[in-house]
Amino acid sequence: MQAAVDIELLNQQINASSEFVDDIKKATSKVIVGQDYMIQRLLLGLLAKGHVLLEGLPGLAKTLSIKTLASAVNADFSRIQFTPDLLPADIIGTMIYNPTKNDFTVRKGPIFANFVLADEINRAPAKVQSALLEAMQEKQVTIGKETFTLQEPFLVLATQNPIEQEGTYPLPEAQVDRFMLKVKIDYPNKSEERDIIRKTILGETLQTIDSVVDKQTIIDARKMVRKIYMDEKIESYILDIVFATRANTSDGLAEMKNLISFGGSPRASINLALASKALAFLNRRGYVIPEDVRNVAKDVLRHRIGLTYEAEAENISTEDIITKILNTVQVP
Repeated sequence: MQAAVDIELLNQQINASSEFVDDIKKATSKVIVGQDYMIQRLLLGLLAKGHVLLEGLPGLAKTLSIKTLASAVNADFSRIQFTPDLLPADIIGTMIYNPTKNDFTVRKGPIFANFVLADEINRAPAKVQSALLEAMQEKQVTIGKETFTLQEPFLVLATQNPIEQEGTYPLPEAQVDRFMLKVKIDYPNKSEERDIIRKTILGETLQTIDSVVDKQTIIDARKMVRKIYMDEKIESYILDIVFATRANTSDGLAEMKNLISFGGSPRASINLALASKALAFLNRRGYVIPEDVRNVAKDVLRHRIGLTYEAEAENISTEDIITKILNTVQVP
């Protein structure tokens, strides 16, 4: 009885603290036509303090969606266009010599913002990617002998093009694992694309919007997300899914043994739980259900599973493996 009362109270609190979500969706819809799935995934990352990697073909509004979400939140935004000649100092900043004072001063880079858009992130070499690691994981940046804490909320939202591989570099596994979600973006449907054509031709699409929520509201909402109730059965379900990706363990699925070279790390379990809670928050629910876990599983796991040569030879993708795991692991 006590648990039921607590859940009811939690539901009321979630309802009250999630009202701003509708304001953000309404504001972004003035600029973005369709792509509701992408906007929802960006909100998941925002609420769960998780970085998001968007992968999709050119022209699918990846960059525009990120810029629009940043505009909806009254927060600092910076955009970094990744190129092969980019240097770590171009991201985090560097020490500048001041001849009048005869000493060095710190000039901060674009990483010092609430929303950092890393556009075409796979176009820069590994030394540049490594500059992001400390910022993404530790929420801090070291320049010279000084370490600076990044202000909250801090979120890296990156894009990459899956087809144009000329002049690109594979992202290091250590960095890929630090993205909570890897979201694959698809084409809009016919009715959505018709609206895009009409609004663009008539000049009705906006390029900027007014902010509808402040930073403190986002920070408070993040605290509420972590309070959402998750039953032990749901926790066990998450662990069963993640352990099933580790084909070389006793918990791995036998038929996957020759297809998976490595599975999800403990960070996968943590992010799957957090993303499930964030989705429950978006649905204005004070508790997580198995469908929340299944809904976010592919986005959390697709970049955390390594395929063997045998799997690639048989044209088996990580999507196929995750689908098989979700269909095999018993739902509580």
